[in-house]
Amino acid sequence: MPGTHRTHLRALFTVPLAIGLLGGAALPAGAAAFAGSRAAESLTCRGAGVDPAARVRHRAEILVHAPLRTVWKLQTDIERWPSWQAPVTSAERLDHGPLRRGSAFRWTTPVPPNPTPATRLDITSTVGQLRHHSCIRWTGPATGEGLHIDGVHVWNFTEVPGGVRVSTEETHTGPQVDADVPTATAILRQGLDAWLSDLKTTAEARTPHQPN
Repeated sequence: MPGTHRTHLRALFTVPLAIGLLGGAALPAGAAAFAGSRAAESLTCRGAGVDPAARVRHRAEILVHAPLRTVWKLQTDIERWPSWQAPVTSAERLDHGPLRRGSAFRWTTPVPPNPTPATRLDITSTVGQLRHHSCIRWTGPATGEGLHIDGVHVWNFTEVPGGVRVSTEETHTGPQVDADVPTATAILRQGLDAWLSDLKTTAEARTPHQPN
């Protein structure tokens, strides 16, 4: 039945497929969203961007009142993600040394009860482009039993007065997300907003307050 099918899809997409459990619908303080991400020029890293053909996409940014080196270390120290992002239950590098082009990492996030047999998502990401203290682009599949998503994720870090502007854009493709684009896009938006909010909170907590 069409109604039942749509209900099942919506139940499935209550799982934040990019980062883990969803935050609230409101943007975190200091964040800005780019609806549909087509009105603004897509983010790139060394000339490469998100999937131009993807129907599920979102772009957002936030101002972090912290030094660039602090923000960059948090974002690139993959194995410590679970310490500041509750939805990331495990994260491991598949290579050694500083994050660089060709680096790969595997990370997991739980999947609440849903119409598929999946209980968690296993995500394997590979860095395709990186410029130190400036940008990162990674790609890779997120898989669970009966569930598959291909993602492309771009991050830009720009020093501005008072801190760092962190901009991010991501696209998803796959049978489940393509079956309900509005719902999948909303889930992606909330996942990215939660990631930005956690990054801001953690980076600012590690930054000594400057006297007025």
